[in-house]
Amino acid sequence: MGRPHCAPRKVCLPEMLDGPLFRLLNDWQREFPLVSRPFVRLGDAVGLGEDEVIAAYRRFLQEGLISRVGAVFAPRRLGASALAALSAPPARLEEVAARVTREPAVNHNYQREHAFNLWFVITAASRDHLHKVVRDIEADTGCPVIVLPLEEEFHIDLGFDLAGEKGATRSRPDAQGPVHASSEARPMREAACALPALERELIVRLQAGLPLAAEPFAALGARAGLSEGMTIELIESWLADGLIRRFGVVVRHHEVGLDANAMCVWDVPDELASELGRRLAADTSVTLCYRRRRALPGWPYNLFCMIHGSARDEVLAARDDLAARLGLDAFPHDVLFSCRRFKQTGACYLPAAEHARV
Repeated sequence: MGRPHCAPRKVCLPEMLDGPLFRLLNDWQREFPLVSRPFVRLGDAVGLGEDEVIAAYRRFLQEGLISRVGAVFAPRRLGASALAALSAPPARLEEVAARVTREPAVNHNYQREHAFNLWFVITAASRDHLHKVVRDIEADTGCPVIVLPLEEEFHIDLGFDLAGEKGATRSRPDAQGPVHASSEARPMREAACALPALERELIVRLQAGLPLAAEPFAALGARAGLSEGMTIELIESWLADGLIRRFGVVVRHHEVGLDANAMCVWDVPDELASELGRRLAADTSVTLCYRRRRALPGWPYNLFCMIHGSARDEVLAARDDLAARLGLDAFPHDVLFSCRRFKQTGACYLPAAEHARV
């Protein structure tokens, strides 16, 4: 079966993003100040007033440059999550994609160049709920779904250095050398952590992002029945514990010009997956890297990485260079470019309605 070749839509950062505004978009994708009036601190750093900073973030949100300012939660620490895919008949692709997109538990939904042409991420409060989502999608579409749970993570962050040519904002050594702490392999927990009711309520509210107000943590805490101080303290503790992977501006990569992205996969022996995954994750061209469960016989691949760039050729060059240096193409492999984005939102492990039932 032939694959569609989807030429990436070239998008550049808007001209209005001059120095201060660009820094607001780029510099606080992590280490956002956890203080009572954070937008004052950001304004002091870039030479703007508090109201101007808040207005800028509201504009970024309205124009789709960011999805939120807030938390990126660690996979499977709150509930259940998995990458899933199906093969939709080409004539029904948009219909099937629309059904998947309507599912509240789906936060990403992309067409990719493969026989499995629709790829989506499911996040749910429990494994039972995740399995029900899969069954419902299969029943409604008539398309069998493969489910690829995360087994080991090497780098999951998806922050972008918009001032550079490519790659995420973290600092990493050369892929041949020792791996930075942020890229250390993390075996996945089998069950989500238990949280007291007030903490769970704060997470329900936090998933949508910080209120863009002068005292955002006070406003967020009030929605969850917590004081400002307790709200900040809990977020700090979740960052220290790893429940929150990073806290800051969450950029939408298509809108800022990183419009070409490929999911690069290999079928490597399980005993080599951790070492190869760590070396992959250490390279600055890699924005995501993890090991997932195979779905035999149709999906034999267990090692995944994502590479984002402004053009298809750039992404392919980075991928081929990595594969050559690490000897990866000695193993069965594939490259799945994204064609269309049907949905991209933040993960919602605890929707308000579902939260009331768990």
